[in-house]
Amino acid sequence: MPIELGNTQLTVGKLVQIARFGEKVQLHSDAVERINTCRIMLEEKIEAGEVMYGVNTGIGEFSEVVLDDDQIQDFQRYLIYNHAAGIGDPAPIEYVRGAIAGRINVHSKGRSGCRLEITQTMVEMLNKGVTPFVCQKGSVGASGDLAPMSQVALLMLGEGEAYYKGELLDGKIAMERAGISIPGLMARDGLAIINGSNLLTAMSAILIYDTNRWYKHAEIACAMSLEALKANMKPYLPKLHKARGFTGAIRSAKSIRRLVENGDLAKNKIKCKVQDAYSMRSTPQVIGAAHDALDYAKTQVEIELNGVGDNPIFFPEDNTQISGANFQGTPVSLPMDMIGASITMVSVLSERRMNRLNNPALNVGLPAFLTKGAGMFSGLMLSQYTADMQIVEQRILSMPASIQSIPAAADQEDFVSMGMNTAIKNFQILDNAYGVLGIELMAAAQALDFRDYSFGTGVEKAKEIIRKYVDFLDIDRPLYSDHTNMKALVKSGEILEEIEKSVGSLE
Repeated sequence: MPIELGNTQLTVGKLVQIARFGEKVQLHSDAVERINTCRIMLEEKIEAGEVMYGVNTGIGEFSEVVLDDDQIQDFQRYLIYNHAAGIGDPAPIEYVRGAIAGRINVHSKGRSGCRLEITQTMVEMLNKGVTPFVCQKGSVGASGDLAPMSQVALLMLGEGEAYYKGELLDGKIAMERAGISIPGLMARDGLAIINGSNLLTAMSAILIYDTNRWYKHAEIACAMSLEALKANMKPYLPKLHKARGFTGAIRSAKSIRRLVENGDLAKNKIKCKVQDAYSMRSTPQVIGAAHDALDYAKTQVEIELNGVGDNPIFFPEDNTQISGANFQGTPVSLPMDMIGASITMVSVLSERRMNRLNNPALNVGLPAFLTKGAGMFSGLMLSQYTADMQIVEQRILSMPASIQSIPAAADQEDFVSMGMNTAIKNFQILDNAYGVLGIELMAAAQALDFRDYSFGTGVEKAKEIIRKYVDFLDIDRPLYSDHTNMKALVKSGEILEEIEKSVGSLE
């Protein structure tokens, strides 16, 4: 059943289904009516000679230049040519599919003024698997993602490039092979495709989906390390977190308790300290804060996915149009900067637990660096180096992009969100986070193999999955393949999915 756009909320989950998993979409009949009604109003205003930004005027610094009737249609083509000014490597297909889905949803509100053929063509592109080649870099996140979305708009002219059935083709050929008619661009059509922060918002939605899963993996790694380090589990009791009241901490503590259930530690059969170090007892507060931040960011992203990010915006109900700044990416980029920092924060906590597993002064009787042959062998000593390097890169990337505005367009666009920088660097932060957490999971599995008591059902399942990909380190061996395999394992979600089959959802 296709995902309907135009009469229901477009959620992060639905966008990921469209962008990553190829779910088809359809426009609700009410959306079709709204788009047509708005277009009729626009054409009446053009006929009456009303001045409208980006319709019969130039854009940016040229917004005061009024175009004559002969120039209006050609202007849309030249607008797209001029703005298709990105650089470098292509954005992944799922990002572009997500951006197109988001733009369709904007049009569905009936306030963008484009022809229905434009929106329907984008629906066909999603459903028939035509994805424009879009340079990842070039957007400053206001007036929307102009450069990348212009490469989407080139397909409407039968130009540009696009992926179709695994091939990168000339745009016209891709559209022809998929059986999609090329609609051309008439008054307003071009700007109605490009004037919103749709690519950075789609990327943010995908990152939110992946980050939620990564936070769950961080709780799994924590539970494994707690078992290996004979932690005091009282800091994970529900009433402690309910007394403070943070939703994320309550959730995180509950998940970690669920993972250690049925093990000797949870049954109080293991002697433990009265009070453990912060990295062992404050995980619910830290990952919980990250959960709460992610919930806020998700709310902001979903507002953007379902709002009208465009300029100008048309109001057929009272026959008006308003030129403003609803394309501004800051409402998304600011909370998403916080998400990048929160991923880094949780990664630092993971590395600190990994350090305790390695350190003979802190690891409660485990062998130094988790090797039986200390001196001859170095065990997981160098694994910590690899984790540390990745964390430093994360810290560098965690500087907010939303404060980095550089004025453009002769100072007409004198404050921009730099939200694309946020979106790009967040994926780099998360990529490192998969590696950091993979190393803690590997170390925790190694440590658990030195213990002779029973572990929680979830912890035992995690160790079982890890051992499918990484063997116990009996004697030293090159570890780069183990590190890389663990990173891939965390990214795949297999550990999480198998555990949730065993113990239930970690939400």
